[in-house]
Amino acid sequence: MRAPAGPAESSADALSAFDLLATMVALVQPDGLCLHANASFEITLGVARRSLLSTSLPDWLADPQPLRETLEAVAANRIASGRFDGLIRRAAGSHAELLPVHVIVNQTEDLSRILVEMIEIEQQTRQDREERNLGQAQANKELVRNLAHEIKNPLGGIRGAAQLLGMELEGWPDKRRELTEYTQVIIAEADRLQLLVDRLLAPHRRAPVVADVNIHEVCERVRALVVAEHPRGLLVRRDYDTSIPEFRGDREQLIQAVLNIAHNAVQALGERILAGDAELTFRTRIARQVTLGKQRWRLALELHIEDNGPGVPEAIRERIFFPLVTGREGGSGLGLTLAQTFVQQHQGTIECDSVPGRTVFAVLLPLP
Repeated sequence: MRAPAGPAESSADALSAFDLLATMVALVQPDGLCLHANASFEITLGVARRSLLSTSLPDWLADPQPLRETLEAVAANRIASGRFDGLIRRAAGSHAELLPVHVIVNQTEDLSRILVEMIEIEQQTRQDREERNLGQAQANKELVRNLAHEIKNPLGGIRGAAQLLGMELEGWPDKRRELTEYTQVIIAEADRLQLLVDRLLAPHRRAPVVADVNIHEVCERVRALVVAEHPRGLLVRRDYDTSIPEFRGDREQLIQAVLNIAHNAVQALGERILAGDAELTFRTRIARQVTLGKQRWRLALELHIEDNGPGVPEAIRERIFFPLVTGREGGSGLGLTLAQTFVQQHQGTIECDSVPGRTVFAVLLPLP
């Protein structure tokens, strides 16, 4: 039988528990000296934990005064906790990148040790946006599926009636050619709508085929298709992190998702392809301590598909993943909707960041 944990062991366990948190957490003295920092601090700031320890935590902020004053007030028991927004440096030095954070300072049972938590404002905004987009996507999916089913049945009747009418016209030689053209138009348009409905229903018809997936094999398959379609005028770059492990997923669904995004980018690059300076980049990286759909993952795969096209029109930027929304004449507006559906079926997210000259579709997929 194991002996009860002693005070030192219990304290170590408590500190190691901070490493399970997605937010940055540190224990500091009232003067700001850092006694402990969790793994998220290391990852977010891009520095070793030992570089944080025994340094003054306020000095990592662009303006250290608010944290110093809050620590002093908490240590003096004038307040139990304090909050403010600030900017923290990703690395030491005056020219380091600044990261917007929301800082929370709390008392502990021992007033000589104060808990400081920092939440990336951008991360919180992204999580809120992901939750909102997920709810909207679910509502859109149900609407589209129900609408497609409602359209599908009358379409069959319209096409069948047009075929029967065409057969009846065989006995009317004087009007046969003119009226047959009308029936052919009805049948052709019914077939076109049927194809649209089939695409709307495609993600729900086939059960996922789960197997080991290598994201770079997926990217290479899409790259080969894009290069075959555009052998000139388009440079397709690869920037892969080959250490990314395989994961369980539906390879064909992911190929279709990445292909839809790539096709969308290539269509936007039309003028640059003609000019001969179009670029499309596939970039893979590992992301750590990621929250996707309210679930936290230690590791995630980050795939960026970047182009140097004109960017997504501002009028549709917030609705780009909605069904039937397109900025291209003649487009169906379904490619990105289906890509989002396939990514979400893998518990992932997809986002778009676009300015003229640079558009990035970021796909995030959890890794085991």
